Amino acid sequence: MTLLDDESESAWRRAAVISLLTWRRADADDALDDTERYGWWGDSFPSVANDRIGSRLWQLRRRALTDATVRDAEVFARESLAWMLDDGRALSVSVTVTRGTDRLNLAVLIGLRDGTQVDFQLDNLWQVIHAV
Repeated sequence: MTLLDDESESAWRRAAVISLLTWRRADADDALDDTERYGWWGDSFPSVANDRIGSRLWQLRRRALTDATVRDAEVFARESLAWMLDDGRALSVSVTVTRGTDRLNLAVLIGLRDGTQVDFQLDNLWQVIHAV
């Protein structure tokens, strides 16, 4: 197995974070708490059918921390990183969402074609805001 240099690892992490934290436009059947569907306007004119950037994790921002929220966070995160597999850039993408007392944490493991792995965590992906 070869070692991934710092610059390459940083680029992979950046690509994953952009994919996870950019707001993807809500799907037509998504249950929203207002009328705003958000998303990048460029996704309206993709060069490849249904090619979209970002994730729907933003939809969790007003939801209670339940088992369904944890499941949805994992589904949304996998969906946002699927391009890495679809485009043949990575061999595997693993997402693990864990529930804390008042927050969700997300761990990502990307298996690259050269046998290296990129492993990182996003703590406080979702967090209860306490009133002062």
